[in-house]
Amino acid sequence: MEYTALYRKFRPTKFSEVVGQEHIVKTIKNEIINDRVGHAYLFNAGRATGKTSCAKILARAINCLNPQNGEPCNECEICRAAIEGSLTDIVEMDAASNNSVEDIRAIRDEVNFLPTLAKYRVYIIDEVHMLSIGAFNALLKTLEEPPAHVKFILATTEPQKLPATILSRCQRFDFKKISAENIEKRLNFVCEESKIDITEGAKKLISILAEGALRDALSILERCMQEEGQITEEVVKELVGIPKTESVNKLTKSIIEKNTEDALNAINEVVNEGKDISNYLWEVIKYVKDILIYKSNTKLEIYSEKELEEIKAIADKAKKEQLIKIIYELSNLQNDMKWSSQKLIMFQVTIIKLCNMQDYKISEESQANTSANEGINQTQINDLMYKINRLEKQITIMQNSQAKVINNFGKNVENTETKFDIPVPKAEVKKSNSIKLGNAVEGWPKIVDNLKNEGKISLYTNLLNSTANEINDMTVGIKFERGLTPFGKTILERPENMSEITKQVSMEMGKPMRVVLIDNNDEIAKSKDTFTDLTKGLDIPINIID
Repeated sequence: MEYTALYRKFRPTKFSEVVGQEHIVKTIKNEIINDRVGHAYLFNAGRATGKTSCAKILARAINCLNPQNGEPCNECEICRAAIEGSLTDIVEMDAASNNSVEDIRAIRDEVNFLPTLAKYRVYIIDEVHMLSIGAFNALLKTLEEPPAHVKFILATTEPQKLPATILSRCQRFDFKKISAENIEKRLNFVCEESKIDITEGAKKLISILAEGALRDALSILERCMQEEGQITEEVVKELVGIPKTESVNKLTKSIIEKNTEDALNAINEVVNEGKDISNYLWEVIKYVKDILIYKSNTKLEIYSEKELEEIKAIADKAKKEQLIKIIYELSNLQNDMKWSSQKLIMFQVTIIKLCNMQDYKISEESQANTSANEGINQTQINDLMYKINRLEKQITIMQNSQAKVINNFGKNVENTETKFDIPVPKAEVKKSNSIKLGNAVEGWPKIVDNLKNEGKISLYTNLLNSTANEINDMTVGIKFERGLTPFGKTILERPENMSEITKQVSMEMGKPMRVVLIDNNDEIAKSKDTFTDLTKGLDIPINIID
């Protein structure tokens, strides 16, 4: 006999078997009992919450020859044919692969024909948000006034992508994420029916990992079934790729204790074991959240006695504000890592930042006391923070850049380089009265100092008395309080100098920016520069060397 996946084998066949959607099941059953079934339904929710299952049950229930309290009997000729997939009056369509106007026009032509066996012809359109604009327009009239023998059931995970004209013509039902308790109850039933040897802790862990999606829970369980012996928490963690609690505890403890070396070693151990860095980050966030919950005098049920002792030890050392800060920073990192090809670098930089931020991000009073008692140079601390922020912004620019990273497959690794380009516009000079300036660029003095340290003296001297302000989201204006002289304009307009300024500003802002030069003093700008007069008087070519 052909093997059937667990999520298909245990798919609900009646409304009473649907897990966690009692509010929807009750309403639909009452409509069927009172013969008030609508002509169009929209089932909306995340994946694996029962949308398609309910649509199939509803299609059978309204066509069943022997309905029982709003439920299909699943034994009559119509129900059996629908379950076997041979009933042509119930049509299931995947809008992800059938989203053209022609596909909807075919439905529009079919609705005029009466059903062959059933009372109603039912169209179940899954992932309906994938339909094209033309397909939506073709469906609109039919959906608004279908023939009496036609019903539509639309299912989607993204209702915001549906036109308002479609939404207004459907009865909308929003499915909830299934709770971990309900998923665990369903797992108990499945394990009993399939005679699966599994521990209570493993079932609880699977129900949590499913994150409200019952199908995901059954898929995880099915993977664990391939292992010999009893299914335990360790087996589940190993197959799913979740790092051990010890490594998560080690990293969290290192962050709280401000031990950068141990924190980086914990990350390296996980990477060397082949674990996914994104899963590791998710585990750390969840672990810190659980420590915060424990510190708020709330019980934690998924940890052993030994693990609770380790959590208590960390909770005694950490403050609530500190834990909240860690969760906030790691959550932002999780969002940024989704679009980055340098996940490990971003992870390491953020952990280093967290290990170094705890000393002086508590309060100004503690900063003063620490500096006085331990002799720490506050300027050095500020420089370190500035460098860390610059590194983070440079990584952001690298991941947003459209430049291609050279692959080292089949190439010499030593010659492989990672490059990123910031677009450099032609130098623009505008009058101060024609531009409205916004917020000041806080790091501009640091940028000017960096130019001096890098040996770009002429560029440094011409920017020495300038300020920088945002003009809009993509443009920064450099304002010259004493006016922009012709000589200074010549220096700044050089492509290599504009490139350097644009690069520094973009790194400071964390995204590619345009740079505009703003002349604040028309009188000085119009006056002749002494150096320019001198070069004209000598009548010899003079090259300015940077």
